[in-house]
Amino acid sequence: MSRLVRRFRTLPIRARLSMLVAAAVAFAVAAVSVTCWFIVQGKLYDQVDQDVQKSLSVPRLRDQAESAVNNCTQEVSQDLGNGPRNTYFQVITEDGKACVLPYSAGTVKVAQSDKNVVKKGNTNEGKFRNGTDASGNDVRVLVLPMFTITDPTTNTTSNAGLLVALPLKNTQSTLNDLALILLFVSGIGVVGAGAAGLAVARAGLRPVDKLTEAVEHVARTEDLSIRIPVDEESDDEIARLSHSFNSMTSALANSRELQQQLIADAGHELRTPLTSLRTNIELLTRSEETGRPIPEADRKALLASVKAQMTELAALIGDLQELSRSEGQRGERVQVVALEDTVESALRRARLRGPELTITASTEPWYVRAEPSALERAVVNILDNAVKFSPEGGTIEVQLTAGTLTVRDHGPGIPADEIPHVFDRFWRSPSARALPGSGLGLSIVARTVQQAGGEVTLARAEGGGTVATVRLPGAPTPPPETV
Repeated sequence: MSRLVRRFRTLPIRARLSMLVAAAVAFAVAAVSVTCWFIVQGKLYDQVDQDVQKSLSVPRLRDQAESAVNNCTQEVSQDLGNGPRNTYFQVITEDGKACVLPYSAGTVKVAQSDKNVVKKGNTNEGKFRNGTDASGNDVRVLVLPMFTITDPTTNTTSNAGLLVALPLKNTQSTLNDLALILLFVSGIGVVGAGAAGLAVARAGLRPVDKLTEAVEHVARTEDLSIRIPVDEESDDEIARLSHSFNSMTSALANSRELQQQLIADAGHELRTPLTSLRTNIELLTRSEETGRPIPEADRKALLASVKAQMTELAALIGDLQELSRSEGQRGERVQVVALEDTVESALRRARLRGPELTITASTEPWYVRAEPSALERAVVNILDNAVKFSPEGGTIEVQLTAGTLTVRDHGPGIPADEIPHVFDRFWRSPSARALPGSGLGLSIVARTVQQAGGEVTLARAEGGGTVATVRLPGAPTPPPETV
């Protein structure tokens, strides 16, 4: 059985659907056919039983039965009138002795149940059964107790009854013909159901074939631009699967495009510091090889430039690693974070980077769900921008109230036409190209805040400067499970 199940599972889905449909129809047809056959059989036997009971209305039948049982060895020659000539008439006693009436169609074999019915002697309890005559032909038998006989020698009484039977040849022939018809019709129905199941499977799986072809095409060519046509009015499983496939290929295409753009942008950004590093190192190497020492001031400037370029490369690589981390890696580290503590930690680092600046802060408790290190890096990046663009001796104002963090500087501000691009990767304002940075800081800020369910905006501040606003969902108290 298990081998058949395994072989069934290896068949194509069309074949399996066709076989399942054919099996279901075969079961239904078989159930209907068997039920129909038994219903017809019951109706035909009821008709035969009625005909048997009508045979009891033959004139002088009781007199002939009494005469036969009283003188069973003598031939009873009285005419039964116009009774049917294919009917079996015989009298039986409770000990099983049978006396056939003259115009009976033959002799019926007496069964033990017949003797039991006669022995009870209740004329209202006739019993039908199937039996056979002396020639082995099937007959429908009714045994009905009719009278009591007395033995003159022993002066004992016993019961006697009348056995009436009709042949079942015509009834059985009708049932056999009906069985053949039902079998033939059932066979046609099963074959038709199999063909219909195959046609339905082909029509129903046609969208799956298109999806399979699309998947194979993507696997073979890596072409993510392919889309499967979907009926927008349909909402069945195939339509949802097609929508999901189109969404998946679109997401993969966007991911590939972003990846290629990231690689191209990273290559472009890496080219400048690497070129500068190579030039400086070549100058130092040539000085060593030729024996012409570089003036001490120039040498210190070259080494400082190399150090600055290496610092810029390290920052760029760190930013790229942050952007390349997968969603699953970030999700594993999400926890409840006290935002005011994160802001205080970022403020300490910002004050070290801008010791000449005045940074004022006002924070209130606020708890959010985020990755602690990523959230602190995002706040540090916002403060770094404020430090970078603030004039010497300027002021930076930081405020955290009800989950809204604002960082306001008093620098030159952002031109209105540049505001839509500030969160793009590797984008840098033309006025800030000479300043250190990778162009990824605000992109990391936007990504981190979005992953925490919040939003971040940059805008020109009234009176000059820039104000950065971060809104994060949370609560002023930690959730119960963290207390």
